[in-house]
Amino acid sequence: MRNRFPFTLLLAGVFVFMADCLQAQEIRANVTVVANQIQGVDRKVFTTLQTALKEFLNNRHWTDDAFTPAERIECNFLLNVTGVTGENSYKASLTIQATRPVYNSSYVTSLLNTQDNNVVFRYAEFQPLEFSDTRVVGNDPMASNLTAIMAYYVNIILGLDYDSFSPRGGDAYFKKALNIVNNAPDGKDISGWKAFEGNRNRYWLEDNLLNAKFLNFHDVMYQYHRNGLDVMYEDVNRGRAAIMNCLNLLYAIHQDIPNSMLLQTFYAAKADELQKIFSKAMPQEKSRAAELLAQMDVPNAQKYQQMK
Repeated sequence: MRNRFPFTLLLAGVFVFMADCLQAQEIRANVTVVANQIQGVDRKVFTTLQTALKEFLNNRHWTDDAFTPAERIECNFLLNVTGVTGENSYKASLTIQATRPVYNSSYVTSLLNTQDNNVVFRYAEFQPLEFSDTRVVGNDPMASNLTAIMAYYVNIILGLDYDSFSPRGGDAYFKKALNIVNNAPDGKDISGWKAFEGNRNRYWLEDNLLNAKFLNFHDVMYQYHRNGLDVMYEDVNRGRAAIMNCLNLLYAIHQDIPNSMLLQTFYAAKADELQKIFSKAMPQEKSRAAELLAQMDVPNAQKYQQMK
């Protein structure tokens, strides 16, 4: 069993059968496939795809650790199919959300809330969804692209979750995601895996997560959750002070590498939460937090200024 809260055992119940604990997968993924814009295609194809993706994500072992049912990571995958590019071939956007419980409370905090607009895939009804960590499966890159993307984000979620419970705990999963990037399907319609395809894609998120320049980000993930949110039930001021320290660490990264994808991804998940945390701080701390956040997270600058 991995190193998570003792309270998760209580949530699972003292008398949870050992077999259930060993069989529980790492994530509990809710999958929705929306294809309202698609005409001339049997709707059952997308219903079948939704079921297949849910089974792919939830029935596969993604780590070597044993999870109790209560420890499974809650996440949502929304695949919005927006166009047909050929026979059984589609383009889509994928929205990924993942959360983590906060110690001794009913509150859950967002770990990831992002959208990937570079999704293309080929799928025929009842076609098996295959994936390998080390190579592209089959002779059709378009057919394997969707599972590669899903597996990539599962490992990003695992890495962020593990980082939030132990220092540098997510490294192994970020490296697995890197391996998926390095072995990603390649084709004229496939994008999002290469450095030259823009500065906001799967390549750059993974690059940032393993880049030494972002080393302090992993300290932030741990301190923000374990020393910040997880202690707020007993000492709000101490928890908020730890999160303030995280903002200082993030600002140092921002000064070195402004507008990085990694930090923007972090704020996409945490902006509303940060506003709430510091809206109740003392005036000086509130003002300092608003100043730092407005500089680092320009899209939400007005939201932070309202804290003052």
